[in-house]
Amino acid sequence: MLILTLRTDKPEAEIGFYNDTTKLTYVTWQADRQLAETLHLKLQELLETQSHKLADLGGIVVFQGPGSFTGLRIGISVANALADGLAIPIVGTQHDDWIGRGLQLLGDGKNEQIVLPQYGSPPHITQPKK
Repeated sequence: MLILTLRTDKPEAEIGFYNDTTKLTYVTWQADRQLAETLHLKLQELLETQSHKLADLGGIVVFQGPGSFTGLRIGISVANALADGLAIPIVGTQHDDWIGRGLQLLGDGKNEQIVLPQYGSPPHITQPKK
């Protein structure tokens, strides 16, 4: 099963493809404030270099935090939309071995259907001006 891994909690974003638990490819790039612009392009580029298309995906593992509010929101939104649109399982994980844990959960048949970000603290929202 082709599995997409995605991490967007910091300025350096990460995308990988695994065949079950075997790593096929993994790339990182400095996304910074261009994450929303570059994420889909990097995903498409990686699919093409591996001779795959979105329909080949069988599951998604996404890092759910803690981390950047905006980065997590963008990455997890993309992962949730792909999982829903392709009708494939998705799991969110945390900590250092997030990929290994996520691959294990997918292998065990887990499907969270919707992953929610874990920011590590309440978001700092600016109060509206009067």
